[in-house]
Amino acid sequence: MTAQPDSPAPVTIVIVDDSATQRRFVRAAVSADPGLEIVGEARNGREGVALVERLRPAAVLMDLHLPLMNGLEAIERIMATRPTPIIVYSSFVDGDDRHNAASALAAGAIDVMAKPGPDDSTRLDEYAEGLRRRLRVAGRVKVITHPRGRLGRTGSSVSTHRLAPVSGIQPDLAERKPDAQPACRPDWLDSFSPRDVDLLAIGASTGGPQALARLLTDLPDATNTAILVVQHMADGFMEGLASWLDGLCPLPVVVGVHGKRLARGVVTVAPSGANFVIHDHLRATAHVPPPGQHHMPSIDVTFDSVASAYGPAAVGVLLTGMGRDGAAGLRRIRDRGGITIGQDEATCAVYGMPAAALALDAVDVQLSLSDIGVALRSLVSPAPGADA
Repeated sequence: MTAQPDSPAPVTIVIVDDSATQRRFVRAAVSADPGLEIVGEARNGREGVALVERLRPAAVLMDLHLPLMNGLEAIERIMATRPTPIIVYSSFVDGDDRHNAASALAAGAIDVMAKPGPDDSTRLDEYAEGLRRRLRVAGRVKVITHPRGRLGRTGSSVSTHRLAPVSGIQPDLAERKPDAQPACRPDWLDSFSPRDVDLLAIGASTGGPQALARLLTDLPDATNTAILVVQHMADGFMEGLASWLDGLCPLPVVVGVHGKRLARGVVTVAPSGANFVIHDHLRATAHVPPPGQHHMPSIDVTFDSVASAYGPAAVGVLLTGMGRDGAAGLRRIRDRGGITIGQDEATCAVYGMPAAALALDAVDVQLSLSDIGVALRSLVSPAPGADA
């Protein structure tokens, strides 16, 4: 008899939540997936830090509102001493929760998911599947390095401390294609004729907030280009992300609104819970996603609309993230004459989406995060009256 190959080891998880009800829900959700295993539960941040140090799980699911040590401090401690993929699992009953979620991402958490509320009893199966999907993704991330893990907060306010460069998170070796990544050409920009860029579209997922914080701070103080960011994030947290980025970026950062035009010289973050479509004259509309769409908002949908509306006057950038969303849309921008850039493997948090775009021949060039900033400063149109 031929021996059967061993099943892969399950993704081990530590839960940190003071709510017995929520821990029970998570246990039930995880038990439905043989590829996931809860190895420890903590009721406060101090216990959570100790459990992660002792059990060394593959992933952590953490609330932000915890006794003895709150979730933000626990995330900082874990990322400074035992770097582990952390998913924030929290409600957003007030504005502070939304801002704290952005702070948690800045401290090194890889994802944010809203807890089901009292009115969501009919959607618990959907929540459970979303939770399992996020934990499976976290389990594919081998290492997260965030050695400082300090935000310099005062109370619950969001820090505007400039972030250090983000170190890479390496996916499974089977997913890596080191021979597919071309060397960066220093003269790459010289191969393009001077042009006016009306719209810069940036897509990001896992690890995106940290990358966006770094990238947006490299933009000029004034530009005639409209800038659009599509970041995968749960409903209710996008406003906090935009507010946090606004404190870091030299340009104003706002959340997009259905039917409102994008403003030149402003960074617009696509709203959560809908697909954001761009039309002529920078008009934007938000649309209900089709059933079964996993990534929200869809980068592909936005990039495709950018290609149709702006073609050669567009620049598309695809940053860190698991999966393939954005790859086909980036190819569409390139096919229509726009410039396309992918983040390189070395500086990605998760080298998934940019790798998928490279495989589709959708990328003009792959650059490090810092080199993308240099390139964008050269590509975006100067503000009226600025020196050329």
